[in-house]
Amino acid sequence: MAASFRIFQRFSVPGSINGVRSCYSKTNMNMMLTKDSKVICQGFTGKQGTFHSQQAIDYGTNMVGGVSPKKAGQTHLGLPVFGSVKEAMTEVKADATVIYVPPPGAAAAILEAIDAEVPLIVCITEGVPQHDMVKVIRKLKNQDKSKLIGPNCPGIIAPNKAVQKTNADATVIYVPPPGAAAAILEAVEAEIGLIVCITEGIPQQDMVRVKDALIQQSKSRLIGPNCPGIIAPNKCKIGIMPGHIHQEGCIGVVSRSGTLTYEAVHQTTQVGLGQTLCIGIGGDPFNGTNFIDCLDIFLKDPKTKGIIMIGEIGGAAEEKAADYLQEHNSGANQKPVVSFIAGVTAPPGRRMGHAGAIISGGKGTAQTKIAALEAAGVAVTSSPAKMGTTLVQLMKESGLA
Repeated sequence: MAASFRIFQRFSVPGSINGVRSCYSKTNMNMMLTKDSKVICQGFTGKQGTFHSQQAIDYGTNMVGGVSPKKAGQTHLGLPVFGSVKEAMTEVKADATVIYVPPPGAAAAILEAIDAEVPLIVCITEGVPQHDMVKVIRKLKNQDKSKLIGPNCPGIIAPNKAVQKTNADATVIYVPPPGAAAAILEAVEAEIGLIVCITEGIPQQDMVRVKDALIQQSKSRLIGPNCPGIIAPNKCKIGIMPGHIHQEGCIGVVSRSGTLTYEAVHQTTQVGLGQTLCIGIGGDPFNGTNFIDCLDIFLKDPKTKGIIMIGEIGGAAEEKAADYLQEHNSGANQKPVVSFIAGVTAPPGRRMGHAGAIISGGKGTAQTKIAALEAAGVAVTSSPAKMGTTLVQLMKESGLA
């Protein structure tokens, strides 16, 4: 599927920079996971990395190793531990990396993954400092090998492994914030196709470096940081989402909120629709994958019949997504889209949960986002409990269910 990007803020992953097309858009396809995708984890031997990597292995994800500099050469969970993402890529050729690194080091982890050219980078970490993310974004838009999902997201799911020994297609990063960005950059440098960073609280200045590294290459795609990850039901799970609530089906789910992602998944499973791909892009201001990146895939995927998009106050990502849908989702092949925007009653100037969830200067309100989405033909529900039933009704009206 072809990729399409649009600039939505100064350090976002844009479709163009000063009128010049960004090469980062070439990494969109890195999010298309399969049961054979090879995944590694940054922050592998830590508490979170260990727990969620084992969960991924139990789910059937093709985990091929992890990165932990102080434990390089050892084995963990029966998999090799590498000293760097570059080494991991050389040994197992991962398609993705997931990052479980604390906020202070999350951006560095992302940048490391970008430098290693990991195709997909998923950063779960929440709270990555914005100045760190500015660096990450700058690097992201100057490359076309690594795709970032997150930070502050639940992740993405699809099959994968580590880099050279295992020829990994993806890596998942569970590295504390101080080292998360470095872990991502290492994965990018190792050219891992998909990098998933779970870590919350990565310094924003670190993530700025990561974004800068990502945009300058075309082999690694980053999801996160501060996200639950990505999952292709019954195929591959990269991140911290509960696998048992997912069911293979026809709905694409993309969300800034981790818990609301699970709610959308549960509801679409309960009404019998199931999911094709679920992506938690995270709620941080600087992440590797945005709404438009995911919508582009869903609209062009013949197996995806409907879409659920969950946004929240702060920023202009939802408004940009609405513009994209208005231009690309119309006519005879229009797909039903249901959305929920969290933070309707949030007071201006106060951060609500995610670092990016704040209304500033009268912009980023739930009302403006809802109006933009409805103008694009999106059915916006007033309650998250109605996402599944609203979508199934639209599917029936369109003859798709």
